Amino acid sequence: MFRSFANINYRIWFAGALVSNVGGWMQATAQDWVVLTELTDNDATAMGITMALQFGPPLVLVSLTGWVADRFDRRRILLATQGSLLALAIAVGSLLLAGVMTLPMMFAFALGFGIVNAFDAPARQAFVSDMVSAADTSNAVALNSASFNLARMVGPAVGGLLIVAIGSGWVFIANAATFLAMILALLLMRANLLAPRPKHRNRGGLAEGFRYVWARSDLKVVFVTVFLIGAFGMNFPIFASTMALEFGAGADGYGVLSSVLAIGSLIGALLAARRDTARVRVVILAAGGFGIAAFVSAAMPSYLAYAVTLTFTGFMIVTLLTTANGYVQITTDPALRGRVLALYMAVIMGSTPVGAPIAGWVADTFGPRAAIMLGGTAGFVACAIGVLWVLTSGRLHRHETSRFLLTLDETRPLRVVQPVEPVDFTEKATVTTPIRTVRRDDGE
Repeated sequence: MFRSFANINYRIWFAGALVSNVGGWMQATAQDWVVLTELTDNDATAMGITMALQFGPPLVLVSLTGWVADRFDRRRILLATQGSLLALAIAVGSLLLAGVMTLPMMFAFALGFGIVNAFDAPARQAFVSDMVSAADTSNAVALNSASFNLARMVGPAVGGLLIVAIGSGWVFIANAATFLAMILALLLMRANLLAPRPKHRNRGGLAEGFRYVWARSDLKVVFVTVFLIGAFGMNFPIFASTMALEFGAGADGYGVLSSVLAIGSLIGALLAARRDTARVRVVILAAGGFGIAAFVSAAMPSYLAYAVTLTFTGFMIVTLLTTANGYVQITTDPALRGRVLALYMAVIMGSTPVGAPIAGWVADTFGPRAAIMLGGTAGFVACAIGVLWVLTSGRLHRHETSRFLLTLDETRPLRVVQPVEPVDFTEKATVTTPIRTVRRDDGE
């Protein structure tokens, strides 16, 4: 489960990321609560707009961010983005403490966070494979998710308590300090132990990455599933904050709900770390499981019952996302990994501007339970699409022309390998075609 910790660079990275993630969840809790209660009168639509501004840039800038992640040194990119996020957090905290923050200004800062994160996310995701071997990439991705969700167990609860105790502005200042841990970790890494960059990394642009994804039906299913869940199912700040208000809980109650969600998320991430490889069928089943968990949580009559069901919601969400992320990384051509991951992150983060305003409007108009059920419906639709793909692609039955899709280890577009005539080995023959390593498109 923890085999990636044998790598010293990954150990340093994990420690810095854990501290930074705790601060990030503290800030996310404070930002949502400020928009919902301090800058508006419980306006879930305004929260949806804030989320759209923050998660929209990865979609708009995807052609640039993926190229940057493949072209430049990823560690230096991360040093620049982490420093920029630190400055933005200090600015927001200072304005809140001065009592001059307004909703339009918060919208502007959300956009600023989104632009910086648009460059940070693909570089950070691809940097994982620079630190560890290909065999450990899936494990490292899962442990990253575990770090993220371990922080989620602590960060939102601490953030909610700090909002009540010292005010939301100081939470942003505290988060700015945690970015120093990530910057220090990046500076302490041993550059000579990082994987060398492919020499042909500059070929093509975003179009090359898009053609690569389009040529692989398995990646298309993963991307569609992640889009549907990201757009309508991952609007947890809207779901939890409005449900907390419905149950009469305050900022601390909202923070506790975020931490409870993280318990299931952490379990899902650790179980994903135990698996030898990431598989598409796990993504499909997790989408259906999320739909079930969402509908059950929407029917809960009390705060405590709702909180308990969130552990199952978190488990399904993180199982889906961790497996999808690992699958994309381990089956993608290293020369195109930055661009493919930029597309992947654009799908996850860019889906929020589509779904968050809709979820916020549904929560305002029909209540938070209806918004949660909308997310559950998206999970069922994603699962149905995946099952249909399994039935039609030959995954269910071993069909010679569709089950075994092979690609050379250079990872060129997939070709269906047609069966050949049987060879009579009773006669002498000379093999003149060189044998080359091949792998199936599901990573095996």
